[in-house]
Amino acid sequence: MKPAQIRELNVEELKQKEDDMRKELFNLRFQAARGDIQNPKRIKTVKKDIARVLTIITEKGKVKQGA
Repeated sequence: MKPAQIRELNVEELKQKEDDMRKELFNLRFQAARGDIQNPKRIKTVKKDIARVLTIITEKGKVKQGA
């Protein structure tokens, strides 16, 4: 997911997106442990997307505080 797309969402939507991605990451790790993961690179992509969402949530929090 592109950062520009993520910035369009509000904080509540971002938190929901983070929750969904964490569930997906859990499922991907579970598949990897069982050995039947289709795309192992997807784990890295989801982790980076989670980091992007968290960064933008932090940025929006700082804007609200006026800092």
